[in-house]
Amino acid sequence: MPATSDARGVTSARAAPRRRLPGAIWRHRVFYLMLLPGVLWFVVYKYFPMYGVIIAFKEYNLVDGVFASGWADPWYKYFKQFVESPYFGQLLANTFLISFYKLLFGMAPPIVFALLISECRYSRYARFIQTLSYMPHFLSWVVIFGILTAFLSQSSGLVNRYIGEFGGDPVPFLTSTDWFRSILVGSDIWKDIGWGSIIYLAAIAGIDPTLYEAGRVDGASRLRMIWHITLPGIRNVIVLLMILQLGHFLDAGFEQIYVMYNVQVYPVADIIDTWVYRVGLQDLNFSLGSAVGLFKSAIGLVLVLGSNALARRWGGGIW
Repeated sequence: MPATSDARGVTSARAAPRRRLPGAIWRHRVFYLMLLPGVLWFVVYKYFPMYGVIIAFKEYNLVDGVFASGWADPWYKYFKQFVESPYFGQLLANTFLISFYKLLFGMAPPIVFALLISECRYSRYARFIQTLSYMPHFLSWVVIFGILTAFLSQSSGLVNRYIGEFGGDPVPFLTSTDWFRSILVGSDIWKDIGWGSIIYLAAIAGIDPTLYEAGRVDGASRLRMIWHITLPGIRNVIVLLMILQLGHFLDAGFEQIYVMYNVQVYPVADIIDTWVYRVGLQDLNFSLGSAVGLFKSAIGLVLVLGSNALARRWGGGIW
């Protein structure tokens, strides 16, 4: 009898949260209504289109549609076509290198900028600089490329004019394979450094101020407090953002590269997305484009799972 009553007690305890769930939802209905638009956006634009993944395994054409199109033979036909492409090695190398450079050199600047803003004693000046740093984020890459052309053009760019005045030869910044990746990474950092610092500034604002008071009492300098209080306080945010960026590691910035690249820099600038746009979409080979997209998503999933597993060992991680 005691064992039976214990079993019933465990069962009722497990069922209790399920019975309380409708009531909890009703009590917090306002918050769930606020959450609804975001959930609907993800369902409509992220989850619902996932059925289109089957295009990667079909001989898809616009007339027959997704479900009426026949299956590819073999089922991995378009994956094989991509891997056996003579450009596969170059595309993969360019994509990995550009993404790696953006991740390596692009992680620190927003953190440093957020630290500088938070340490600024003149609040009006800090707010002005912070607002000014947001502006490039809202410019399209077409506008930014126009700015880069005005500064870096070989024939009429401002930088090359100064180089010519000092007796130097014009440098083909935008058409040189030696300079193009640096221009890509540098312009990407400049565009998003202010916007990327927002989350870090919010994390810094959430650090307990008594920790800084204790540091001042102990005689710690500002650099010491940054190293021992601020950076450990935002460590989890840094790890979180790094994991999220790894999920898009193979994106490399299609819009930026498509606007800025040219035939002369194809060897160092042509990435998977630009190749898919030319070969897959312009030639209406949607199955190939879908297969490459699925290939990228699979690698992104592996990177996210692996980085999260490593982050959990360091006391971070998303889940």
